[in-house]
Amino acid sequence: MTGEERAENAGAEHVGGADPVDGTDPVDTVITGVTVLTRTTRPAPGYPQLPRDDTAARGTAEFLADHAIGIRDGAIAWIRPSAEVPDAVRTRAQLIDGRGQVAIPGLMNSHTHSPMTMFRGSAEDVPQNEWFNQHIWPMEVNLTERDVTLGAQLAVGEMLLAGVTNFADHYFSTDRIAEVVEASGARGLLASTFFSSEGAAGIAKSAEFAERWNGAANGRITTAMGPHATYTVNDADLEKTAEHARRVGVRTHIHAAESLSQTESSLARHGRTPVQVLHDTGILETGAIIAHGTGIVESDLEWLVPYADRVAVASCPKVYLKHAHSTTPVRMLHDAGITVGVGTDGPASHNTLDVLESMRMLSLTQKELLRDATWLTSAHALDLATRQSAAAFGLQDSLGTLQPGYRADIVLIDLQKPHLQPMHDLAAALVLSVKSGDVTTVLVDGRVLVENGRLTTIDTASAAEELTRRIPELTDRSRGSIQEYAP
Repeated sequence: MTGEERAENAGAEHVGGADPVDGTDPVDTVITGVTVLTRTTRPAPGYPQLPRDDTAARGTAEFLADHAIGIRDGAIAWIRPSAEVPDAVRTRAQLIDGRGQVAIPGLMNSHTHSPMTMFRGSAEDVPQNEWFNQHIWPMEVNLTERDVTLGAQLAVGEMLLAGVTNFADHYFSTDRIAEVVEASGARGLLASTFFSSEGAAGIAKSAEFAERWNGAANGRITTAMGPHATYTVNDADLEKTAEHARRVGVRTHIHAAESLSQTESSLARHGRTPVQVLHDTGILETGAIIAHGTGIVESDLEWLVPYADRVAVASCPKVYLKHAHSTTPVRMLHDAGITVGVGTDGPASHNTLDVLESMRMLSLTQKELLRDATWLTSAHALDLATRQSAAAFGLQDSLGTLQPGYRADIVLIDLQKPHLQPMHDLAAALVLSVKSGDVTTVLVDGRVLVENGRLTTIDTASAAEELTRRIPELTDRSRGSIQEYAP
């Protein structure tokens, strides 16, 4: 049974008192009195052309009010009405009061460069070419491994406070990022970035990292190969990347078709779109997260659809608005059965690492793009940010939904805030009204990493203070550049 089929069937098999345990078995933690987002589904292909009174066609977000979640050994053991949890179970477990709150799956940031917190706000209101060539890549020459550690600490703390429990990262000095993830208790899908200009050493370093860290931190760290982009990594190196990915058993995380102009440039130079390059070099066959994909065109579906079970596109809508270019063609990808994950890109371009913000922008920009208020419903947006983002990571069998047997990555959100009341439509509130500051509690593998809105494992204040002292050194643009941006 696939992850999607498992999620579809789990509601009937396990939730609401029909689970395979009777609720008296000892558990480590019980969240009580909470409303639980138990299942999301994507809309049917072709919606909204289908009848709009067909609620299943619109996608679903199902909630259970006043329920309890039992957690054992880092996994969800059961979900049942709070009244059906025996006192004997409550007295032996850590209790978390979920009254007035909703429990959702831990959010997953499908594409980012987390340590770039150090460059947040340093290159604003400039064209994309200038952003790379005159600002970001000249500043990245100055990076030390200590900078990456500090940037990652600040980023992971920021994400946890916003309910983001897992993130697909694509950056340098990746060992330092992995150490931060391991110490923090969070999850990360980490890829060591390389360019063909580095020669054989770059791809070898990426492969060695992927092999050494995959499955580390009790499985909380997974890895991917990290070629930068189809325009900075040549075909021969992409073919080698696919070979390493196949050997290690990981996916590839890569920028491709980042804009329509990039696709047009690739066609003019090489007679192929960036997506076809990924196909021809074997990247799609081994599985991939395609960062952005705003330049994906209809002809690319020929290459994507055969690998729909292992390829996803990560959409980061705020960045596209800032850089004034096209956005991800979510509807075309959706109708073709391609998974779309929600990402933020790095905080140097997105400014925040807030997936709730990205989810809201994705929903709204898609409505504006298609001039259709019925497209990308709130239920659909929740599915993108949870279940589909988990599929983008290849983790749809263990994450992305709150069901027995899945890992206990759980986020509690306070629904009593004035901007959420009165409550008419909980799915819409989560997409259109909730703020990251409404997150009260975050668990990963059943461990509390945010309690009462405060981090339990990371000191972000000291990381921010040290990075602030580093600003003059980090922002020196006089020492060359790591690469030239010429897509």
